[in-house]
Parts: sequence; structure tokens; C-alpha cells
Amino acid sequence: MAFSPTFFHNFYITSPDVLAVIFAVSAYAAWRVYSFVSFVYRTPLRILPGPPVASLVYGNLKQIQEVEGSFLPDQWFTKYGKNYVDHEFFLTPRLWTLDTRAINHIFTHSVDYARAEENLRQSVQFFGKGLLVVQGEQHRQQRRILNPAFGPAQVRDLTEIFVQKATQLRDVWAEAASKAGGAVRVNVNQDLSKTTLDIIGMAGFNYDFHTLDGGEKPNELNAAFRQLFANLRPVSLFGYLSAWFPFLKVLPNERLKTLYGAAASIRRIGGKIVADQKALVLQTAAEKHHNVERKDLQKRDLLTLLIKANMATDIPEDQRMTDADVMGQIPTFLLAGHETTSTATTWALYAFSKYPKVQQKLREELLSVDTDAPTMEELNALPYLNHVVHELLRLYPPVTILVREAKKDDVIPLDEPVIDKYGKVHHEIPIAKGNKVAIPILQAHRSKEIWGEDVLEFKPERWDQPPESISGMPGVWGHLLTFIGGPRACIGYRFSLVELKALLFALVRSFEFEFAVPEEDICVKTAPLQRPSLRSAPQGGFQLPLLVKPYKAA
Repeated sequence: MAFSPTFFHNFYITSPDVLAVIFAVSAYAAWRVYSFVSFVYRTPLRILPGPPVASLVYGNLKQIQEVEGSFLPDQWFTKYGKNYVDHEFFLTPRLWTLDTRAINHIFTHSVDYARAEENLRQSVQFFGKGLLVVQGEQHRQQRRILNPAFGPAQVRDLTEIFVQKATQLRDVWAEAASKAGGAVRVNVNQDLSKTTLDIIGMAGFNYDFHTLDGGEKPNELNAAFRQLFANLRPVSLFGYLSAWFPFLKVLPNERLKTLYGAAASIRRIGGKIVADQKALVLQTAAEKHHNVERKDLQKRDLLTLLIKANMATDIPEDQRMTDADVMGQIPTFLLAGHETTSTATTWALYAFSKYPKVQQKLREELLSVDTDAPTMEELNALPYLNHVVHELLRLYPPVTILVREAKKDDVIPLDEPVIDKYGKVHHEIPIAKGNKVAIPILQAHRSKEIWGEDVLEFKPERWDQPPESISGMPGVWGHLLTFIGGPRACIGYRFSLVELKALLFALVRSFEFEFAVPEEDICVKTAPLQRPSLRSAPQGGFQLPLLVKPYKAA
């Protein structure tokens, strides 16, 4: 085979370039590896006690994942105390703490303890710069703008929507039971997810997805959410490595492709909601022959506040939002605003099936209300319903763990001293920039030291006289960590609580709930929310089959 002079000319010209690229990539990789090894072996956390490493690659991550219901951290807290260190990928140490002073420090110093960079970058790629992702001053600005949408007055106005959609679900199940001639088997997890998606659509964005109607509009959005949650991984080696070596993201990855496709669908549907509302606002302003002003947008719902901050020409600069800011909120609240509440309600129906006396006692209280459409005040005035919701969000918090990354070297104060591996007593824990801290919400909620020996029992009566030991828990609601605390506490906790109560009100008044499968067949999957699945049908994904039977008073 003959080689032309041009070939050799090109070869000698490009070879140094190729070698330069190879050298640069190799040098970058070597620097990253050196930085990583230095970080792992110089961290001050290395002196704290903790479980032995299970894998050089996965640390203790897979070990925790493989133990059902996240009970392994329970055992480790019992063995090593309120502060211990486990390991993530490649022996990276991670602090776990149940110390209330330490948790309060992390919550109140939210800028110094933020989400890990790799998670932030991925969230921005999926959903944009919404409230759950942005940091610092941008977060404070967005929260100031959005706060009115989740205040008591707005939630009071939205309660009618909560009750309406809960009643619609009740009617769907009643019709199915009538066709079945009595009790009907229902995957309650799936139907509750549809209901809460409709609720956040109407209450947040003045947009009816008609999910419970079974129309065309919800199919794509529901499919996108199912794909998203089915492909999220609590432990992803590829995700971790691509954070350190971004060029890995160009490699073919079907799971990542599916995730991006699902996120793109959610963003596109959210974009249509915004575009439709902006067009309506512009049309109204044009008819009045003036620019868009605050007076043109008087409602307090989330979408109106977003459009006002984006379009009104007469508001201060610090109250304005860019197009990207607005678009970032839509998928954020669609995602956060419906899956957490539907998951909590699913676990409520699970608890009622397991504890029928609780179910009956709650039903008696709910039936004492002489209306099918209670107000927010009427729902909040029901003491046993309040106790049930407290106990539900204690024992079955949808989010079970909060992981934060130290953004600077710091010292974490402690309520109780910790003894390191060498027997030395410490009254605070030094932490290095880049170290991660795990706040175990589930473990805090089922600590025997805090709640007593019956901690794993669903017992709403414990809230008649809550233990004094919970007073130091720095949560924004109920001395629980369900909605976390500090500047980044859940902005929509009031919304979620009243929505949950409205769902329970409509459903428990109307139906009796029993397990449709043996109770031991039901297991817990955490990816990323704590949700039920079946051991006998793992391929079926998240599900909770219950027998739903119309209630008839004796």
C-alpha cells in the first residue's frame, strides 16, 4: 500500500497535537487522582469510629442499600454512638450524626453545608435552576418571591382544590368497587400519584392535567415521572466518576439517556404552562393599552407570582426573575409537589391496613364532621387526624436521609462528646471542605432514646403527650426532620400537610382498607423516596395493592 506525501505531511503535523491532548488528559487525570487520594487520607474524619469498609469501590454504600428499610444505620448508631463515619466510593469518608446540636448547626449554616456539587450539576441539567438547586443570594431571592404562594392565607384558599381532587379519587374508587360488587384491589400508590399531580397542577399552576380523568394530556407527564423515578439510582458509580471526570458523560449510557429524555418532557410541558400564561397576560395588558404591571397579576398562586416577577415592569430589581429562573421552578415543584405527598398518603393507607383500630378511630372522628368539603380550619381542628399525620411523618418520612457537603473547613459543635478510635474525647468535630455529612431523618425518627421502646409502632396516641426529648430536634414542623429546618426548610410544608389531611379525610370516611397481598410480601425501596414494593413482583416497580371496600356504618 502506497502512502502519499500528503499523508506523511498531515501525520507529522497532527501527531504533536494528538500527543499534547493525550498528555493534557493524562496530567489532568493524574492531578484529579492525587487530589482525591490526598483528600481521602488527610480528612479529619478519619479518626472517628465507624463500620469496616465493605468494598474498596463502593465503600459501605451497597451494603446499606442491600439491607431493606435502611436498618443498617440503626445498628451502627447503636454500636458506634451518635456520630460515626462510613465510606462512600473509593474509601471517601462520610460523617453520620444524630446529635441535635450538630444537625441544627448544619441546617442553620445552609451556605456552608449545601448539596454536593455532582448532585447540583445533575439537577440543573435535568430541571434547571429551581429553588431546590440554587444557592446563596439567588436562593434567598427566589424564596422571598415564592413565599406568598405557600403562606397560610394561600393554603386556605387552595383547600377547596385539595378536597375537590380527593373527592374525585374517592369517586373513582367507589365506581371501581361498585363494578367489582364490593371490595376492589387497587394499587393505591399509582392512583394517589395521579391525584397529587392533578392537585399541584391546579393549585400551583392553574392547569388541570386531567390525570384522574384518564385523558391524553397526563399520559406523557405520568410516563416521564415513572421513567424518571425508575431510573434514578441511590448508588451510581458512573454518576460519581463523571463528576470527577466530566468527559465520561459523552460515553453511551442508556439509563442516563432515559433520564434526560424524561426530564426534557417535564421541562417541555412546564414550558407550555408558562408560555400559555404569559400569552394570556400579554393579551390582557394589550387590551388595556399598557405594559404588564403588578396590578395585572393579583393572584397569589405560584405561577402568577412567577409570571409577575418575570414580566411586570414596575417591580424592584431584587424581586425579578429571569426566564431561566421561572422555567427552573416548574419541573422543581411538579416533582417535589406531588410525589412526596402521594408517597406519604400511600404509607398512611399501609399503616391503616396494618393497624385497623387506628383506621376505625380516625374514621369515627372524620365522620363526626358534618360536611364533605371541610375548610383548612376544620381539618386542622381534628385532634386525632393531627396525631395521625404527625405519627405518619415520623415513622414514614418520604425522604429518609439528607446529605450535605461542607463548602469550607469547619468545626461542628456537639451536644454530647464523641470518643475517637484512639480513645480521645472530642466536644466538636472538625470537618474539611468537601467532606459530606449525612443527616439520617429516618433514624432520628425511630431512635429509642428519643421515642421509647415502642418506636417502631404506629401509635398516634403518643402525640397526646410527646416526649420532652424531641424538643431539641431542629425541624421546621412538629419537632420532626421531615421538612428539615433552617433557611432551606421545605417552603411547601403547610401546603403538603393540608393536602395530606384532605386526602385522608375523603378516603378514610368512605372506605375500609386491607392488604391485598400478605403483609410480609411488602418491602421498602428507597430510590430516592421511601416507597413500597413487592418482594414477589420486583419488576412491577413501586406499588401497594390494597383491598378498598366502601364503608357502611353498622
